[in-house]
Amino acid sequence: MAAPRLLDELGSKLSELAANSPARDIEKNVRALLSSGFSRLDLVTREEFEVQGALLERAQEKIAELEKRVATLEAAAASASTGDSD
Repeated sequence: MAAPRLLDELGSKLSELAANSPARDIEKNVRALLSSGFSRLDLVTREEFEVQGALLERAQEKIAELEKRVATLEAAAASASTGDSD
């Protein structure tokens, strides 16, 4: 019975030491440094990237649709102008 309690105490002491160690401070500083560096870069989140991709896809579909309409109208105008000259 004393062994599990000893192990629990040892684990809690090690956790306490790890929480108060310089490694924890170094980790915080590195995270802050990286966060600061990334904020200066012109980066976007994955979600923003996917939203922009979806908008681009819709715009490309609309452009293709409009190109077809223009081609149809040009063909109609060309046939109307050749029909008028007869």
